[in-house]
This record gives sequence, C-alpha cells and structure tokens, in this order.
Amino acid sequence: MPVEGSDEEKQTNEIKTAISLLDCIDISGKTITADALLTQRKLARYIVEERNAHYHFTAKNNQKKLYKELETFFENVYWEPNHTVHDKPAHGRKETIKIWLTTELNSHLNFPHVAQAFKVERLRHNRKSGKTTRVVAYGVTSKSQDLATAAQVLADNRQHWSIENCCHYILDWN
Repeated sequence: MPVEGSDEEKQTNEIKTAISLLDCIDISGKTITADALLTQRKLARYIVEERNAHYHFTAKNNQKKLYKELETFFENVYWEPNHTVHDKPAHGRKETIKIWLTTELNSHLNFPHVAQAFKVERLRHNRKSGKTTRVVAYGVTSKSQDLATAAQVLADNRQHWSIENCCHYILDWN
C-alpha cells in the first residue's frame, strides 16, 4: 500500500505509520511483506500476536545483528538450493533465482516468531553485454515449513518486489 507524503515524512514516520495503516484493514491469515526499513521486532510482534497474520521481511544493515547472523550462516551453506526458478528471457536478459531455507536459526535469532530464515540469490545474465550480475538478499518469515514451501517463500519475495517496482515506476513518472 503506497503512502503519499514527502520523502522526509516517509523516512521518519514509515515505521510508526505501518501499524496505523494495518489497523485499517483485515490482515488475518495474510502475509505482510516489507522492505528492510520495516524489518522491526515491534512490527513482527504486532503482525503475528495482535493481528493473527504472517510476515515476510528482508534483512539489511538497519538490523545489523540479524543481517550478520543470516549472512554468516548462509555463507557456510553447501547444500543445493531448496528451489530454483529460471525466468524466460526478457528485455535482453535471463534471470535465475535460487532460495535456501533453514529452521536451524529460529531459536538463535533475536527476532520474534521466526519460523524460517532464507537466502535469495539472483543471477542476471545480460545477453547483449555477456555480463552476469549476482545479487543476494536475506530474510525471515513467520510462516512455518507446514505453511510455506521454498517455492511459496520465494513467491512471497518476488511478489513484494513486483509491488515495490511498480510503485517506484509510477512515482518516477508523476
């Protein structure tokens, strides 16, 4: 749900505003995705405990300890990805997306209601330039393995970014 306002207002009030916005809609049983700014313990507790919903959060350096723990764990992962998607070539590039999931960190991470932690790796090959870029992201979800397979966690991740990209595209052109 995009929110209007100045960039400064969005940055200073986004965390406070998120709960107020979610109060206005029925999210019970739904999955709330958020970018790294909203990867906050208070919001995670609110979503799960007060609203009976799930979260799917990206971890970055605004949550340094969480990010470092995920990065350190997944740097030492030598098993095959739990799920891989090969997108059809489009816009002169081909993308392969892999996801690794674990429940091993659930009791170790200082983050409420973590049921699975994940690593997503995107490999984009530009056919014209011949260059391949690699982007890695880490995150946590409150959905257990019973509720979300690797394919479903990856779908939640991709759905979030399709919404993000759509909103930014619209904002850039207005």
